[in-house]
Amino acid sequence: MANMDPKKAPMPSQAPEVRARNFSEVALGYDEETAVIEAGRCLDCKHRPCVSGCPVGISIPDFIRKIRERDFKGAHDILQISSSLPAVCGRVCPQETQCEAKCVRGIKGEPVAIGRLERFAADRARECGENEATPAPSNGHKVAVIGAGPAGLTCAGDLAKKGYKVTVYEALHTAGGVLVYGIPEFRLPKAIVKTEVDGLKALGVDILTNVVIGKTLTVDELFDKGFEAVFIGSGAGLPNFMGIPGESLNGVYSANEFLTRSNLMKAYKDEPVTPIMKGGRVAVVGGGNVAMDAARTALRLGAEKVYIVYRRSMEELPARREEVEHAMEEGIEFRLLNNPVEILGYENPDDRRDPKNGAVAGMRCIRMELGEPDENGRRRPVPVAGSEFTLDVDTVIIAIGTSPNPLIKTTTKGLDVNRRGGIIVEETTGQTTRPGVFAGGDAVTGAATVISAMGAGKTAAAAIDEYIRNK
Repeated sequence: MANMDPKKAPMPSQAPEVRARNFSEVALGYDEETAVIEAGRCLDCKHRPCVSGCPVGISIPDFIRKIRERDFKGAHDILQISSSLPAVCGRVCPQETQCEAKCVRGIKGEPVAIGRLERFAADRARECGENEATPAPSNGHKVAVIGAGPAGLTCAGDLAKKGYKVTVYEALHTAGGVLVYGIPEFRLPKAIVKTEVDGLKALGVDILTNVVIGKTLTVDELFDKGFEAVFIGSGAGLPNFMGIPGESLNGVYSANEFLTRSNLMKAYKDEPVTPIMKGGRVAVVGGGNVAMDAARTALRLGAEKVYIVYRRSMEELPARREEVEHAMEEGIEFRLLNNPVEILGYENPDDRRDPKNGAVAGMRCIRMELGEPDENGRRRPVPVAGSEFTLDVDTVIIAIGTSPNPLIKTTTKGLDVNRRGGIIVEETTGQTTRPGVFAGGDAVTGAATVISAMGAGKTAAAAIDEYIRNK
């Protein structure tokens, strides 16, 4: 009989006052008994609505049933059929708006904790050495993948399982894309990403780092090397700015730069190679998951005070509820219905050697109110006349989104892009306007979720397989 408790089994986590000053993972994961209890809440619905909410099509009731039966390896085996990165997805996917949003248990209570159970199954398989992968028999065909982020790794994994020889080209020195440079250690430990990447290598995927496609090699040269198709999953690494005065001051960062320095370059160490802010008062502009990551990272780097400055209300805030709640618990202050209009600089004309010259001295903001809905259905923020004030900060982090890097499109013939720089693709296949070249993830859509990028990589892998077989 199903466990009819209306609430999810709680997720153990570090206390807010402890975790706010360390980079260890916040959520600690289910143990076996808790996982079995939570799996018992699944009703094993005949129509399986949760599966329709999963961008990579995981057989959710099947893997949960295996956990309920204590066949934990079997649960992981089912996950691996559809997902190349289950330990990652179990931590960072917005299940509350996808698979869990479709769960019938959510009608009269909380949905089944699908993401937490996915994480449990993947973590246990890794800890018990039950996540080994073996290469599929070769089919004699070669595919190149550009970018070792969620889209590229998923595409590579799915093609390797079909027998393709896949080579992934990554611009940075570490594979993982946004999983290693964008998402902080306290949400997604880098050791977890490395394990998932090692699993793909065990399938026969080659990953070459420090290769910038468009500079080191071009797409044309990849075809010259004998690759029969190319998948572009290069992400959206070009940060957006507001265009307000003062954005060039010392102490103003894009969230991309700030998080990359901390996550990939280890700026939180005592003697970092690439230091960033230490202490002080920090304002993070934006309301998405990246803004939450930047704010919580700044706190762990020793900030005395951290503000989230967002021009709409809490109802419109796009970040995951769990991340917002964690940020609030840790003491981050939300300045909602506020919008920056200028970043103020410090100038001491009497002493040009003063190290504060050219540094941030505050941020001037204006209060907002919500007007009529915009084209996306969200109420448009409108400035309130005469409501300007100055926020006392010495570091500002801009987290208002990113765009695809233009390098690949400018060095590749026959590749059409939209007005925002996203590569234009056929929606159901990921096929670009150049034959044999496919694309997916943030390089197409602009900044989005990890799981949507994985879904695009999966779609493209199936289309590449069909394209090569038909060719």
